[in-house]
Amino acid sequence: MIVCVCRRVNDKAIAQAARCGASFDDIQIDMGVATQCGQCESSARAVWAQCRPLQPLALLQKQGTEPAGRAPALV
Repeated sequence: MIVCVCRRVNDKAIAQAARCGASFDDIQIDMGVATQCGQCESSARAVWAQCRPLQPLALLQKQGTEPAGRAPALV
């Protein structure tokens, strides 16, 4: 489904970028979504919010769970 008519960006492209960790600002810069008439912004943000990772891409270990032989991480 086309989300941004002005830039011809579909929901699959937004979803894929969101799953890869792109912020909404990144999507706007890279694809031009919601930068012209603005009518698609709420729909584009909804697709992005549903598809973005719930956890950060790089998880830090909690203090005390380091493998043997490693110094604890500084906080």
